[in-house]
Amino acid sequence: MPRMLLSCTINGEPAELLVQPYHTLLEAVRDAARLTGTKEGCSTGDCGACTVHLDGKPVASCLVLAMQARDRDVRTIEGLATQASLHPVQEAFVAHGVPQCGFCIPGVLMSASALLAENPAPSEADIRMGIAGNLCRCTGYTKMVAAIHEAAGKVREG
Repeated sequence: MPRMLLSCTINGEPAELLVQPYHTLLEAVRDAARLTGTKEGCSTGDCGACTVHLDGKPVASCLVLAMQARDRDVRTIEGLATQASLHPVQEAFVAHGVPQCGFCIPGVLMSASALLAENPAPSEADIRMGIAGNLCRCTGYTKMVAAIHEAAGKVREG
């Protein structure tokens, strides 16, 4: 089957990727764009490891066809930080010692950063709901919730 040209913006940069019409956004990001921070976990949208932002909203990239991202903005974990600094959620995860195996962390960070962009003063219940689609088998969620709460304060400040 012939490949199709996918034109979109990835992490603030224009991108043109050749993809099969049946490829997922996850496959386009990892294979065509060579951005491997986004992880493939379950391939059924249940684990959240593949979470990216599509037009600012978190999506399970394993459930989105690549061509659905045509002319849209995609942000992956590689685009969360700036060259000058980490995103406040990334800083807080490091400070709280959240990562263990690290497999789920990119997806959790993308979900958490989307939550804080929409709600810079979330309650604990809001935070837990915001990351509910992300499964972690190593850490549990106590440190994650504390880190996201701390990051929310930094997001509000600046």
